[in-house]
Amino acid sequence: MTAISNRYDFVLLFDVANGNPNGDPDAGNLPRLDPETNHGLVSDVSLKRKVRNFIEMAHEGKDGFHIYVKEGAILNDQHRKAYKALRPDDAKVDKDAKLNPKDDDEAVKLRNFMCRNFFDVRSFGAVMSTGVNCGQVRGPVQLTFASSVEPIVPVEISITRMAATNEAEKKQRAEGSEESNDRTDNRTMGRKHIVPYGLYRAHGFISAKLAERTGFADADLETLFNALSTMFEHDRSAARGEMTTRKLIMFKHQNAMGNAPAHSLFDRVKVGRNVSGEFRSVDDSGIGNYPPARKFSDYIVTIDQNNIPEGVEIIERV
Repeated sequence: MTAISNRYDFVLLFDVANGNPNGDPDAGNLPRLDPETNHGLVSDVSLKRKVRNFIEMAHEGKDGFHIYVKEGAILNDQHRKAYKALRPDDAKVDKDAKLNPKDDDEAVKLRNFMCRNFFDVRSFGAVMSTGVNCGQVRGPVQLTFASSVEPIVPVEISITRMAATNEAEKKQRAEGSEESNDRTDNRTMGRKHIVPYGLYRAHGFISAKLAERTGFADADLETLFNALSTMFEHDRSAARGEMTTRKLIMFKHQNAMGNAPAHSLFDRVKVGRNVSGEFRSVDDSGIGNYPPARKFSDYIVTIDQNNIPEGVEIIERV
């Protein structure tokens, strides 16, 4: 397949209701926060994980759409597949802990195999030089951290579990209940962090020039945008509450190098409060003027269509 010939930049808007979009393991799984502004954060790694999960689910087993970084995967085993394809009669490929390309030509073929077979390598790139060496690939698709449009206020909820983990725990609870004269107290208390509501914004970049190196084609582009549009529909869990992609706004450039700086295009997408059907800008100084947002309709998203740079097309996917 021929690589894409147009550069793309895009704005992704998604929200969460009564869930934790991206817990911080270093802070007791509290929703990630910018400590200076209290704006919520969702890491680029988290967003890429959801894309990978969607692709694996939607294209399971299909050639060219395997996932390189997936739960439980041993990366060196993934690399070894490339060596087996290139050296089918080499017995060392199956057992050697370390493998390296024989020359530059084989190094290119190994990287090409990984790009051709693994969607996430072809899209996001990868460092594949661990032990069984397939080199490094810089991917054409890059995502930023997502940041909430307004500061969020995480809420800590107490939860209980009525079942014991094992027989020893059940016995220990029973003994404790006897001491407290309450034989029915079989509960374990826990904590759950949620964001009552938050609208998050992330930016993305797709380089046509880097796509030439990995073979990222128009079909891959469509697959990626489909994943970004619907990935939360297949990522439901009690911890994440309700998460939904609300807007996917793409800026398609006429050529590979681009026709305008990405930041100037992103500035055209404004997110403000919906006050009686009218757009009101959101900034930290004005938060107190509005009631807390609890649904997407509390916001209005506008796109400045005036004086669009020549050679740039705006496409609203969602």
